[in-house]
Amino acid sequence: MTPPVFTHTRGTAPVLVTIPHAGTALAPGMAERMTPRGRLLPDTDWYMEKLYTSAADMGIGVIRANYSRYVIDLNRGADDSTLYPGRPKTGLVPDLTFDGTPIYHPGQEPDEAETGERRIRYWQPYHDAVAEELARLKARWGWAILWDGHSIKTEIPRLFEGCLPDLNFGTNQGAACAPSLIDSVVSLAARDTDYSHVVNGRFKGGYTTRHYGQPEQDIHAIQLEKAQRIYLGHEDTPWPLDTDKTRKISALIGTLLQQATAWRPA
Repeated sequence: MTPPVFTHTRGTAPVLVTIPHAGTALAPGMAERMTPRGRLLPDTDWYMEKLYTSAADMGIGVIRANYSRYVIDLNRGADDSTLYPGRPKTGLVPDLTFDGTPIYHPGQEPDEAETGERRIRYWQPYHDAVAEELARLKARWGWAILWDGHSIKTEIPRLFEGCLPDLNFGTNQGAACAPSLIDSVVSLAARDTDYSHVVNGRFKGGYTTRHYGQPEQDIHAIQLEKAQRIYLGHEDTPWPLDTDKTRKISALIGTLLQQATAWRPA
């Protein structure tokens, strides 16, 4: 049975959590064209829904994509424009893994027509849903907050130097949300000395943060990119979940979401 493009649990709080990269479903006929490494989906944001289980308890809605980022990257613009000039481009429809390994067998990469089909079938419905939900929350509350949840391997030399901090907050250099919102969230994160953090470091927010974050229109966006070492047993196949680590970071994420929910515009 073909899974839906996304799963949407509607909330009542003024916060919407989006999870664009946790899906593992593939487009029809795609698996046969992929390399063994590509089929492992190594760049998946593993188990994001487990880290955000507290959202439902706070009345926070969640939109989780069900298809792999290798089908189409929902955190890239439809025009596939570059997010980080001077860095390797991972692409709207990627043909390389983050470490540079081919995803497809030679000659099996998606062409322009297939990319367009995937954009229509997967990208557009997801972003229509995000836009509609933010509009609904803003109409109810007068403002809305989008929290874009991600995770990534701690070390990927092709994409960045050294090790990432544990918690990487992105607000498009401050353009995507009110300073009082990100300051209140980060101040709580700083209290937990078990985790390092940075704001607008290597990851400043992808398309989702940059496109929807419009504080002048009372819509605020924060991306949280988490280093996978803080909740996985190890960061390669089979990407085992560490229960104790997960419980701890999930509790902190719940505290941060609670702060975002309690925040009010000036």
